[in-house]
Amino acid sequence: MGQNIVLTGMVLNVMPIGEYDKRITVLTKERGKITAFARGARRPTSQILAAANPFSFGEFEFFEGRSTYNLVKATITNYFRELSNDPVRACYGFYFLEIADFYAQENNNGTGLLKLLYQTLRALGKPSFDSRLVRRTYELRILLEEGEYPGMFACQHCGKKENLRWFSVKNHGMVCSDCKREENSILIEESTLYTLQYILSSEIEKLYTFRVSDDVLNQLEQVIDRFFTIQSSHDFQSLEILKTIAG
Repeated sequence: MGQNIVLTGMVLNVMPIGEYDKRITVLTKERGKITAFARGARRPTSQILAAANPFSFGEFEFFEGRSTYNLVKATITNYFRELSNDPVRACYGFYFLEIADFYAQENNNGTGLLKLLYQTLRALGKPSFDSRLVRRTYELRILLEEGEYPGMFACQHCGKKENLRWFSVKNHGMVCSDCKREENSILIEESTLYTLQYILSSEIEKLYTFRVSDDVLNQLEQVIDRFFTIQSSHDFQSLEILKTIAG
């Protein structure tokens, strides 16, 4: 027999099913990523109409059957409506949801990933934050959550912590000037290295509390884009849309 369970989570994506239903993917704190049916969610009078949409965050009550979940009701505490007022930031948001969907696992604790996604969307919704910086911070930090992050605190060849000037994709992190061998290594400034170290070591609640210069941001984009692209090895559809809109 099935039972009702209440899970805290966020809707990552939605697929219309039939004439009135939806299939939703939810990142939950307790069970990681789950797929559920939202019966009648496309009816204008449905009580779960607003809840069964991307970005909806709150408590979801599901009926857990033998092999499926069905959304019964939800108490949504944040819809992130501020993103809908800015098409570019909305595209960033959908890209972040797609990344979370790609990395999230079923029947796994999703606390860290959910917290990161929530704080990232909060930062994205604030006009004072540079969306490009939010993106690169999220991409690097999600690699930390997955254990695929680069070594930024010591030379990945000799182990020294001094004179770290080069980022090497081949060596998965920083190398000192004495160990630099790769021609495609990226020379980075000390302020850029400090920023990368801060992103990897900061508590999630304090992750989006800094600003950087244009020069540092450009270096962050170069380093994180190259590393994240190789580590994820995935073509994100929303990223192609984002590139078209944001340039």
